Amino acid sequence: MATAAVVEERDRAFVLQEVEVGPLRADEVLIDVRASGICHTDLGAQAGGFPTPLPCVLGHEGAGVIAAVGTAVIGLAIGDRVAMSFASCGTCPHCLSGRPAYCAEFLPRNFLARRGDGSTALSRGGTPLSSQFFGQSSFATQAVCHQRSVVRIDADIPFEVLAPFGCGVQTGAGAVLGVLRPGPSDALAVLGAGAVGMSAIMAARLTGCGTIIAIDLNPARLALALELGATHSIDARSHDPVAEVRAITGGGADFSLECTGVPAVLRQAVDMLGSDATCGVIGAPPFGTDVGLDVNELIALGRRVRGIVEGESVPQLFIPQLVELWRQGRFPVDRLVKTFPFEQINDAVADMTNGSVIKPVVLID
Repeated sequence: MATAAVVEERDRAFVLQEVEVGPLRADEVLIDVRASGICHTDLGAQAGGFPTPLPCVLGHEGAGVIAAVGTAVIGLAIGDRVAMSFASCGTCPHCLSGRPAYCAEFLPRNFLARRGDGSTALSRGGTPLSSQFFGQSSFATQAVCHQRSVVRIDADIPFEVLAPFGCGVQTGAGAVLGVLRPGPSDALAVLGAGAVGMSAIMAARLTGCGTIIAIDLNPARLALALELGATHSIDARSHDPVAEVRAITGGGADFSLECTGVPAVLRQAVDMLGSDATCGVIGAPPFGTDVGLDVNELIALGRRVRGIVEGESVPQLFIPQLVELWRQGRFPVDRLVKTFPFEQINDAVADMTNGSVIKPVVLID
């Protein structure tokens, strides 16, 4: 048995309930969850914006200790400290070429909260309960994960700091370090100074990016962004971000990164680019959302709009690298985190929604 935060219907609060944990498959591990970050993707599923079947146990930024391993698991053992990340099949061309974020089965294995065969690890009163959300459903005292979703961490990093690395942190940092790769002569505009945007800003500082512009509606977040590496900040409540970025850069940014999931902001992210420039798209609105762009400007200025999933990372390689940067004091993710007891998960969601907390993490005992 485990205790899990269950969402019964769209827009309903999380309710802690007892659930049954099914037997491990040969390639799975059982993890005693110690902490789980709350991500906007969790809230999107809670609100019904994604095709995630409800009722469901959400959560996809989990960290904890391995309690049991399947008979075919390699490289993981009981007692290992681990982070959990997204699910992938391991056999499609993208997985085999080291690009699991573009797995051919990414949608069903992550958003549909099912194993590859459609089964689930958790049940309630004998009835299957949607779980395996992003390979883990970490809003629970125990999580069942495929070994491909598990990253062993040897560093002595607190679980509440480690947890967000599984999605938000690696998404923002990976988009900069592995995809956009700005340099000293480049200008990067980050739209949305939440956990993903802040991770992108910290990563951009590591690359030596010459101009790093943070754009948000929250003055406190903009102030923190400047401390974490931004060279400029724009308060979008009182200034036009497109005009401000063009003025700062002398014509337009080389790169922009849209982290809000708001269509109008995506349009701004594209419009503030210069020539031969790239907009990376990370923020995820409800499925089916459209955005209008000026096609002739895309053509004439050679602009690119680039979707980026999970920082295009291989979690087992990238997350330990980020943890090492944290250990060296060069990637202070802990400055984004506020912890809450598991039973206060709805308070954590409320504080995230009203903008008073950047990265809420629930502590699970």
